[in-house]
Amino acid sequence: MFLCVLLILLLFLSLPTLAAQAQPERTPLTLELLQARLRTPILREGNLTVDLQKMVIDLRAENASFRDAFYQLLRKELGAKPLGLDLSYALILGDFVGSDLGLRTPLYAQAMSSDKLRGVYAPIFTATEQEELERLRFVCLQSLTMSTTGYAYALPNSKDCRSLLGTQSTPSSEITVFRGVLTLVQTRFNGEVKFSNTFFLQSVDAQGATFLQPTNWTETRFGRSVSFTSANFRQQSNFQGSIFFDKANLKQTKFQELADFQGSIFEKTANFNQATFKQLAKFNSVQWQENADFSDVRFANQVQFTKANFNQFLLLIEATFEQAVSFREAEFNQSVNLQGANILNQADFSDARFATDVCLSVPGLTFNSNQAKILGNPGEIGKMFCIPTLQGNQNILRNLGQNFRQQQQVADANELEYTKQRLRLIEMSRRLAATNINSASVASLIKLGFSATQVEAIAQRRLIKPFRNSSELLTLADIDLEKYTQLSVDAQRLVVRHRLIVGESLSIGEWLLQAWSWLALNVLLLLSGYGTNFWLVFGVGGLAIAYFGLLFWLVDRYRRLHPVPIIPTAYETISILVSFSVLEFFSLLAIFRNAEQPWLTLGCIFIIIVPVPMALLIRLYQQGRYHDLMDVSYFTEDGTFRQLRLLIGRLPVIPRNQTFRERYMPLLGDRRWNWLNYYDFSLNNLLRLGFNDIRLRDEHLPGIISALAWYQWSLGVIYITLVLWTLSRTIPGLNLLIYLK
Repeated sequence: MFLCVLLILLLFLSLPTLAAQAQPERTPLTLELLQARLRTPILREGNLTVDLQKMVIDLRAENASFRDAFYQLLRKELGAKPLGLDLSYALILGDFVGSDLGLRTPLYAQAMSSDKLRGVYAPIFTATEQEELERLRFVCLQSLTMSTTGYAYALPNSKDCRSLLGTQSTPSSEITVFRGVLTLVQTRFNGEVKFSNTFFLQSVDAQGATFLQPTNWTETRFGRSVSFTSANFRQQSNFQGSIFFDKANLKQTKFQELADFQGSIFEKTANFNQATFKQLAKFNSVQWQENADFSDVRFANQVQFTKANFNQFLLLIEATFEQAVSFREAEFNQSVNLQGANILNQADFSDARFATDVCLSVPGLTFNSNQAKILGNPGEIGKMFCIPTLQGNQNILRNLGQNFRQQQQVADANELEYTKQRLRLIEMSRRLAATNINSASVASLIKLGFSATQVEAIAQRRLIKPFRNSSELLTLADIDLEKYTQLSVDAQRLVVRHRLIVGESLSIGEWLLQAWSWLALNVLLLLSGYGTNFWLVFGVGGLAIAYFGLLFWLVDRYRRLHPVPIIPTAYETISILVSFSVLEFFSLLAIFRNAEQPWLTLGCIFIIIVPVPMALLIRLYQQGRYHDLMDVSYFTEDGTFRQLRLLIGRLPVIPRNQTFRERYMPLLGDRRWNWLNYYDFSLNNLLRLGFNDIRLRDEHLPGIISALAWYQWSLGVIYITLVLWTLSRTIPGLNLLIYLK
C-alpha cells in the first residue's frame, strides 16, 4: 500500500517536469539578439537563413517600439538579399504581419515585359527571381483567357492580375516579394497572421504550426512547394485567390473554423490527405491543374466545390461528408474516386460537366438513400457512376437506384439498374467459362501459370477443404507472396481474371440453367437495356415489323413466273422497297443512338428473325405452289370495320367457319395502297395493334406461309411483354412492375 501511494506521489511530482520537456525552451527575442542573428545567418540546405528558432517574439501593441524595429530590420535584410527566415518552435505574441517583411515591387504589364525596366530590377532581383515573377504574369493571363470561356471566375479580379492589364504603377498594383525560404515548423502564433498579396519565391514550411487567430493568405503566391502538414488553424483561414505554383501539402491539417480557398489555383498536386474541416470549407472556382487528393478527409460541415475545375483526378477515397457537399457547375476532366467515401447528407452534382470517359468511381461507397441523397441533372447523372464488380457493391447500386426513384429521376435509376445487370452478366460469364480452382484439372491449372508442385499442393488442399477465396492460396507452403502477387497483377491486366474463379463447382444441370439465365439476360440487355430504354425497344420492333412486312408481301404478291406469271406491279415493288428502306433507316438510327453495343444488338436481332423465316422462304420457292385460289390473296381483312384496333387476343388465321369467311374479305391486289396492308399485318402480329384486322385465310393456304405467320405471332407475344415491361420501368406513371423484380 505504501509503495502504491509513493508511486502516485512521484507521478504527480514528475508531471510539471514532463510538461516542461514537451514545450521547447524559448528565448525572448531582443533587438540586440535580432541584430546579431541578422549579421550571422546560418547555411541550411544550401540557403542562408536568419535563425530565430525557439524564440518568444513579442509583437503586441504595448511593445510597439520593438515591433516596429523588428519589421524594419528584417525588411531591410530580407529585401537586400535572398535570406531565409526560420521561426521554427517560436512563440509569436500579437499580430504577425508577414507581408511587411518582404520587398514591395510594382507588378504591371509594362514592367513585366519591358527590357528597359527589367534592367532596373536587375540589381535587386536575380535572373531566376525575375523568371518567377514572369510566371505569375503567365498564370494570370492564362486564367484570364480561361475566364472568357467560363472556366475561371475569381482569379482575374485579383489585384496583381488586374495590374497586369495596366501600364502604370499604382499602390494597388504592388506586390510583396519574400525572396528566401520561410520555415514555421511547430511555430505558435497567438495573434493574427497576415501574408496577403505576398509572393514567396522560395518554399514555405509550416509543418505543425498553430494559428490561434485568423490567418490571411489572400492572393498569396507560393512559387515553390508549401507545406502545412499537421498545422492547426483555430480560427478562420483565408487563402482566397492564392496561387500554388508547386506542390501544396496540407496533409493532416486541422481547420477549426472557416477555410476559404475560393478562386485559388493549384498548378501542381494538392494533398489534403487526412485533413479535418470542422466548419464550412469553400473551394469555389478553384482550378486544380493536377491531382487533388482529399483522401481520408473529414468534412464535419458543408463543403463547396461550386464551379471548380479539376484538370486531373479528384481523390475522395474514404472521405467523410457529414453535411452537404456541392459540385454544382464543376468541371471534371478526369475521374472522381469516391471509393469507400461516406456521404451522410447531400452531394450535389447539378450542372457539372464531365469529359468523355470520365466517371464517378463509387465502389465501397457508404450511402443511405433514406438519410442522404445525391443530386444531378436528370437523365445524365446516372450514366456517370462506374463500379468495377458487382460483388460487394449490390447495396450501393440499390441505394443509388432508390435515391433517384425517390427524386422521380427514373432514367437515372434505370441506368444504374442496367449497370447492375451488366455486372451480373460479367459474373455469370466468368462462372460459366472460367476455370474453377476447386474442380479444375491438373492441365488447366498448369495453363494458368501454376507449377506442377503448386498444382499438387492445390489438389491436396481442396480434398481436405474447398477454397473459398483466392487469398487462401497463401496458406499453401508452395505458393509464396511473390507468386500470389504475380497472379493478382495478371488479374488486374485481365489475363487471369476471366480464367480463374474460386467457388462451388456446378453440376451439368446447374450449368445448363446458368447458361439459360445468361442467354436470357444477354438478350434483355441487348434488345431493351434490361427494360430501361424504350427507344431501343422501339427500334428493334420497327426493324422486325418492316422485315416481316416485306416477307409477307413477297410470298403473297410474288408467287410464280410460269406458266402464268403472278408478280406485283413495278409501282408496288418500288413503293414497298422505298417504304422498307425508310422504316429500316429510322429503326437502325434508333438502335445505334440508344444501344451500348449496336452491332451486337443487330446480331441478336438477326439470329432471331432471319434464319427461320429465310429457311421457310427458301423451301417455299423450292417446292413451288400448286393449289386452288392462286389468284386470290392469302390475306383477308375484316370488312365490317376500318379503324385503329388493339388486338390483344387476335390469332393470325381466321377460324374455319362460314360466317367468318363472309366477314373476312381477300385483300385487293389492284389497289395502289395495297402494300400497306402487309405492314399492318406485321404490326398486328408483333405489337397487337393495327389499322385493320388482317389475317390469313383458312383454305388453300400453304403450310409454310402459315408457319411464317405463327412464328412472327409467337415473337410478338414476347415482344409485347418486353414493351409493356419497358414502359412500366421508364414512364413514372406506369412503373408498377419495378417492385416485382
